[in-house]
Amino acid sequence: MKRIFCKLLLLCHLAFYSLWCNAQSLDQAKKLYNEGLYEAAKPVFERLVSQSPNNSSYSLWYGVCCLETNDFTKAEKYLLLAKTRKVTDASRYLATMYTTLWRFGEAIEMWEDYIDQLTKKKEETAIYEKTLERIVKLNRMKSRTLDVQIIDSTVLNKDQILSAYFLSEDCGFLQWNSEFFQSSDNAESTVYINPKGDVAYYARSLFNGHFSLFTQSKLLDTWSDDKAIFASDTADNNYPFVLGDGLTIYFASKGYGSIGGYDLFITRYNTNSNGYLSPEQLGMPFNSPANDYLMVIDEVKGVGWFVSDRFQPEGKVCVYLFIPDDSRMQIPETGASDQINARAALISIRDTWKQGSNYEELISLAKTNIASTRKQEKRDFDFFVNDRTVYYALDEFRSAEAKSLYEQALNLKQRMKTLEVELNEKRLSYTQGNQSIKDQLKPTILYAENEMRTLHSQTSESEKKARNAENLQLNNNR
Repeated sequence: MKRIFCKLLLLCHLAFYSLWCNAQSLDQAKKLYNEGLYEAAKPVFERLVSQSPNNSSYSLWYGVCCLETNDFTKAEKYLLLAKTRKVTDASRYLATMYTTLWRFGEAIEMWEDYIDQLTKKKEETAIYEKTLERIVKLNRMKSRTLDVQIIDSTVLNKDQILSAYFLSEDCGFLQWNSEFFQSSDNAESTVYINPKGDVAYYARSLFNGHFSLFTQSKLLDTWSDDKAIFASDTADNNYPFVLGDGLTIYFASKGYGSIGGYDLFITRYNTNSNGYLSPEQLGMPFNSPANDYLMVIDEVKGVGWFVSDRFQPEGKVCVYLFIPDDSRMQIPETGASDQINARAALISIRDTWKQGSNYEELISLAKTNIASTRKQEKRDFDFFVNDRTVYYALDEFRSAEAKSLYEQALNLKQRMKTLEVELNEKRLSYTQGNQSIKDQLKPTILYAENEMRTLHSQTSESEKKARNAENLQLNNNR
């Protein structure tokens, strides 16, 4: 009897010790979990969930550890177990995982379930409803994924992306913002310069920390005439590139309904309104929940590039090389869901290749520097008559009235150039002068600024009249 009692006592001690060890392990694991050290916490929760498979909290914690360490198969299994046991946060983590895996339809269901649970508890849901709207948009965009051939890719540090762009001289030039402006500013932004080398497009950081798009013209050897591309630009726009027509701009933006960080957009200059059209968001695979930017098309080589940080570690990006296709054909929705996911997310660029195609020559051409074939071309100016016609010299005008009006505009521009030089000199003297000099210069500066505004308005009006007269002549000659 005494021996039986001793055995029972020993078993009690062992059970108590086991419970104590588990409690200690659980406390340590929860501490690691709360500190975001999921890799370290994962083995403990794995053991605990195997010992207590019906414990909903263990299932959740282990599922989250698997999710955070990219063990998605186990993460889904245990998070679904936690969800069936009414653990509220399980739906939120499942929604996050499905979004990561581009399974947006399932992510929508999980967000709706999570929001419904919070609503029943009378808790705040606004932030999650906004996330749900974004996922719905992602799912809609995925269903219209473009059938684009991505023929090559290069992983680089973010500050090395321009080394992957071999733009033909006839398509213009790319520079870092700091290089163009000779500045020590490390802002992540690029400048596009047209083939003629006299117009630059770039982004400038404003007081609110957002970037806005601007353009400058080169007057003699000086860049000036800084103009905003979009009026009242608050969308955080960056990385501009202009096609050879001089009218079409690709750029990246965090506004206009962006689905994640920077998205790629396209806009076009409207010669009738003297402004740019509302930006149009590009589809997948160009855009993703990650940052996508610096879309560049080389019309000479027939290739394009864009940058994305999808699936990349901090500080790294991937530069994709693709074949532009104006037809914008979409991948048929009849394909398997996982195949569409892979094409939309660019899991494998080989999946985008056409059967039997060989892209070696095109990839080699894309990495070849091609000099300009138009260096001797006479171009006195760039005047956009309409969306299809650009004039570079006065002799190209068909209408005598339009030619005369544009000559007036050129004369006004020349006066503006001269006045701008004088105005800059006066402004410099003003900033460096004493109070007496400032009092003397202030009225002349204000007068010159008013004259500049008047000249700018007159120039725009003359160009508009010239454009209308020339288009009328062209239409009558058809």
